[in-house]
Amino acid sequence: MEYIGEQLLPGQLGHFFVLLSLVSALVACLAYFKSSCAILPSAKENWIKLARISFFTDAVSVFAVFCILFYIISHHLFEYKYAWQHSSLSLEPKYLLACFWEGQEGSFLLWTFWHCVLGLVLMRKAGNWESPVMTVISFAQICLASMIAGITIFGHKIGSDPFALLRNEIAAPIFSRADYLNYIKDGNDLNPLLQNYWMVIHPPVLFMGFASTIVPFAYAIAGLRTRKFGDWIKPALPWALFSAAVLGTGIMMGAMWAYESLTFGGYWAWDPVENASLVPWLIMVSGIHTMLVYKRTKRSLRSTYLLLLLAFLFVLYSTFLTRSGILGDTSVHAFTGLEMNGQLLFFLFIFAIPSLCLLAFRFKEIPHHSVESDFSSREFWMFIGSLVLFISAVFIIGMTSVPVFNRIVGLFAGRDKTLFKPLAIGEDAEFTYNKVQIFIAIAIGLLSAITQYLKFKKTEQTYLFKKIFGPTAIALVISTLILVFGNIRYNKHGEAYLICIWIAVASSIYAVIANLAYIRLGLRGKLNLSGASIAHAGFGLLLLGILVSSSGREILSAHSASTNLPEGEEAGQNSGENLTLIKDVKTSMGKYWVSYQGDSVSPKKPLWYYDIRFESKDGKEEFRLKPNAFVNYKGNEGLMSNPDAKHYWDHDIFTYISSLPDPVKSGDRLRPVIKQIRQGDTVQYSAGYFVLEEIKSGNNLPAFGLNREDTASVATIRVFSNTGSAYTAKPILVRAKDQSFVMPDTVAGEHLVLQLNQLKNGEAEIAFREFVQPVKYVTLKVYKAPYISLLWIGVVIMVLGLIMSMIKRFKMAQIR
Repeated sequence: MEYIGEQLLPGQLGHFFVLLSLVSALVACLAYFKSSCAILPSAKENWIKLARISFFTDAVSVFAVFCILFYIISHHLFEYKYAWQHSSLSLEPKYLLACFWEGQEGSFLLWTFWHCVLGLVLMRKAGNWESPVMTVISFAQICLASMIAGITIFGHKIGSDPFALLRNEIAAPIFSRADYLNYIKDGNDLNPLLQNYWMVIHPPVLFMGFASTIVPFAYAIAGLRTRKFGDWIKPALPWALFSAAVLGTGIMMGAMWAYESLTFGGYWAWDPVENASLVPWLIMVSGIHTMLVYKRTKRSLRSTYLLLLLAFLFVLYSTFLTRSGILGDTSVHAFTGLEMNGQLLFFLFIFAIPSLCLLAFRFKEIPHHSVESDFSSREFWMFIGSLVLFISAVFIIGMTSVPVFNRIVGLFAGRDKTLFKPLAIGEDAEFTYNKVQIFIAIAIGLLSAITQYLKFKKTEQTYLFKKIFGPTAIALVISTLILVFGNIRYNKHGEAYLICIWIAVASSIYAVIANLAYIRLGLRGKLNLSGASIAHAGFGLLLLGILVSSSGREILSAHSASTNLPEGEEAGQNSGENLTLIKDVKTSMGKYWVSYQGDSVSPKKPLWYYDIRFESKDGKEEFRLKPNAFVNYKGNEGLMSNPDAKHYWDHDIFTYISSLPDPVKSGDRLRPVIKQIRQGDTVQYSAGYFVLEEIKSGNNLPAFGLNREDTASVATIRVFSNTGSAYTAKPILVRAKDQSFVMPDTVAGEHLVLQLNQLKNGEAEIAFREFVQPVKYVTLKVYKAPYISLLWIGVVIMVLGLIMSMIKRFKMAQIR
C-alpha cells in the first residue's frame, strides 16, 4: 500500500547514516588497533590514515543523524514514532531539543555525538597515544551505534531505530488506511515536567560528562596494553579534570532542575538516577587525587588504574540501571525498558571483563612501593581522602543496586519467601543515605582543609602547626558563631545526628577557610597555581550549603487555623503542612499574609497557572509566586506540579501546588443546552461563544480499535472566551453496528463541556454544559530554604578550580 502524505526520505537517510556510523566505527577501531600493534613506521602510518578517515566518517554520520532526527521532531513528522511520542504541535519551540533526548534513542545519540567531538580532539592532540586511546573510543562508538541501529540479525533485534515509522510500531486498524495521517492531528507531547529550560541544557552537559570518562579510561587501557605503566598519567590528568568539571556541572544542573520543577522541596532526593550519575563523579575525583600522588611520588599507580577504570565502568552500569526498567518502581525519572536489557548488559560486560582482566594480568608488573608512605606525608592523606570518596561511592551504588540484587537472588529463590526476603532501604530512604554520608562530609571537610599544608614524603610537626594554626583559629571562631547564632536545630533524627551535622558544618567551614588561606600562605597569592585550593574551597562551600539549607529548612505553610477545606486525593501530604487558600481571602502564614489572587489556563493544554501573593505583616515587602499544576494530562494520572521560588541572598521561599479542585468534578452543573447548527454557525454561552468549524467522518480513529464497518465523526469547535483566550474542542460521535455513543470534550479553562449528539442532513446537534464552581480555592505547600545560594556558589567555585587545574595540566602536558 502506498501511504498518503508520508515523508520517508528523512528516515531513509537517517537509517543510512546510522549504518554508515556503525560500519565506519568498526573500521576505525580495527585500523587503530592494527596501527597500535604495527612495528614498521610505514605500516603504522598507513593504518592510522585509514583509521582517521573512518573515524571522521563516523563523526560526520553521527552529526547527520542528529540533524535529521531534529528535523523530524521540529517539523512534526508524526509518521515517525519518535516525533509522535515525544513532541506535539502545542510544544514551545524552545523545548524541541528536550524532545530529542527525552527518549532513549536520542540520549544514546547525544552520548555518541560527544564521543565524536572528543575523538576528533584526541586525533589532533593525543600524539603517540592516539592509536591505543582511539582504539577504545572507536570500540565504544561501535557499541553506541548498535544501540540505535534497529536491525535484526538471526532473529534478534539489535538496537532501537529512532527513525521507525509509527505504523510499523503500533498495531491499530487506522494504519490499514492509506490516508491515516489525516487522523493523526497531534503528537503525545513532551513530559510536562521536562518542559523547563534546565532540561534543554542539563542533559547535553551531563552526557558530555559521561562521554568524557572514557578518555582517562582509554589512557589507562593504553598504558596496560603498551606496558608504559606510568607514562600515560601526564596526558590523561587534564582529561580527568575536564571530566570531573563537566560531569559535576551536569549533575548540579540536574539538581537545579529538580529544585525548580519537582515538589520534594529540594535539589536532591537520593533518587537512583541521581545516584547513578554521582557515583562515577566521586570515583573520578578519587582517581584524580591518586594521579596527583603518582606524579609527585610514583605511588598509588595501581589504585589509579582501578579508579579510572571503575569511573567509566560505573557510567556503563548506571546506563543499565536507568535504561533497563529495573528501577521503574524506585526512581521518579528512570527510562522505561526498550527490551534491550541483554544488549545493555553486553555493553557493560564487553568493557568490564576485558579491562578488569587486563588489569589483573598486568597487576604484578605495575610499579609500586613496598615501603608505606609516612603518616605525616601529603600523599598518605591524599590517598586516605581518595579512599573515603571511594567508600562513599561504593555505599551509594550498593544501596542503589538493591533492586538488582533482589532481582538476581529472586531468580534462584523463586516465589518461596522463606528462602529470601527482598531487601528494602526503608521508608526514610533519605536518612538511610544521610546517616552514612554525614561522616563522609566530616572526613572530606577535614582532609581538604589540612592535606595541602602537608609536605610530600614527610612533614615536621612544627612546620604544620605554624602554617595551620591561623586558619584553624579563624575557622573555629566562625564555626562557633554560626552554630550558636545560625539556628541549626535539626532534631528530626535525634541529638546524636544533630551533633554530627554541627561537626560537618564546622569541617566545611574549615575547608573553605584553610584553602583560601593556603592560596595566600602556601602559594603566595599565585592564582595560576591555586586551582586545587579553589576547587577544595568551592567543595567546602558546597557542603556547607547542603548542610545549612537542608538542616535549617522550615515549612512555612504548617498551620493550625487555616481554612478547613478538603485538600483532595492529589495532595498525598501531611495535611498540617498544606495551606488552603480561598480566592481573594488573606490567610496568615508566619510573617506573611498570603492570598490566592487568581489563575489562568494555557490555551493549548490543561495547565493552570496560579497567582499567589505574599505580603509581609510589617508592610515592608510584597511579592508574587506563580506555580503551575495540571491533572491527568497526556497520561499522567493525578496532580503534577511545577514549583516557583523567591530568591534572596540568604534564603529562598519555595512553593508548589499540593492539591487543587477539578473544575468539572467540583462544580455545579447547569442544564445542558442543545443547538442544531451547521458548519460556520456561532453559539453563545455565558462567558463567550463557539463556532462549529468543520465535521469529518471516516472509518475508525487511532486508539479506539473500531471495526472497519464502524464510523466516527469528529466536530472541530473553536471556543472564544470573553477574556480573549481561544480553545479548540473535538467531541466525537461513534456509530458501531446498531449503536452509537458520544465522546464529549471539555474546555477546562471555560468550565465548558461540548458534545456531538447526532448528524443529519449536514446539520449537527451540539449539546453543551457549563460548570459553575461555588468556591475557588487552592492548596499549597511553602518552604523556606536558608542559605541555599551557598550551594550554587560552591558549585561554580569548585568547577572554576577544576577548570583552572585542567588548563594548567594541559599546558604542562605540552599536548600538541
